[in-house]
Amino acid sequence: MNEILKALYERKSVRVFTEQDITGEEKETILQAALQAPSAGCQLLYTILDITDQHKKEQLALLCDNQPFIGKAKMVLVFCADCRKWLSFYREAGLDPRLPGPGDLLLAVEDALIAAQNAVTAAQSLGIGSCYIGDVMENAEKMQELLALPQYVYPACMLVFGYPTRQQQEREKPRRFALSDMVCENSYQDKSSREIREMFQDKTGEKSYEAWMEAFWKRKYESDFSREMNRSMGVYLDSFSGASTGFQA
Repeated sequence: MNEILKALYERKSVRVFTEQDITGEEKETILQAALQAPSAGCQLLYTILDITDQHKKEQLALLCDNQPFIGKAKMVLVFCADCRKWLSFYREAGLDPRLPGPGDLLLAVEDALIAAQNAVTAAQSLGIGSCYIGDVMENAEKMQELLALPQYVYPACMLVFGYPTRQQQEREKPRRFALSDMVCENSYQDKSSREIREMFQDKTGEKSYEAWMEAFWKRKYESDFSREMNRSMGVYLDSFSGASTGFQA
């Protein structure tokens, strides 16, 4: 197995960090790797916020479902889907661009997440742990204020980085589903009842499938943070649906 594949297989989310700092050179290496990611039309439809203010880190920890380890991370990056900057580029050329729509937002989110994954892989190659924080989508109004996010800029994801403790290094990585569970040939195929239960037979432990799934359903899909993310997403989507008054410089 080559080094890139090895890094992908060994990488797992890290939520406990040592006191070792990430150097300026290491940060630049990670950020430069992010910029090498594939991008729609090489537009790089994202902006990366490097959060160095400790107060902001702690506020992000509170707004992102109250997760204190965010504030303790040695590096915090917010990857924003940015449909705003190209409007400025076009207008600088004297053009009259249309306002961004939902399709533009989704394309920008794709760009942002691909870049984020490059950053994660680069960090892993340096021995630096990372964790995705999807909860950055919560609390839209407060998040916009904290990060000074203007119209058409959406916080697609946040990454926190730091050197992992020994416990985090030795912790077993959660097992993935089998390839046959995740890959459909040529067209989408719903799973049968038997196939669904076979997918989870090694995950439920001593619980029945029904009991395990109910607990997971309540903890994730029906959770307060999940409902807030959906509400918050609606706030951002309003800017891309014609409900707004237009581009604000």
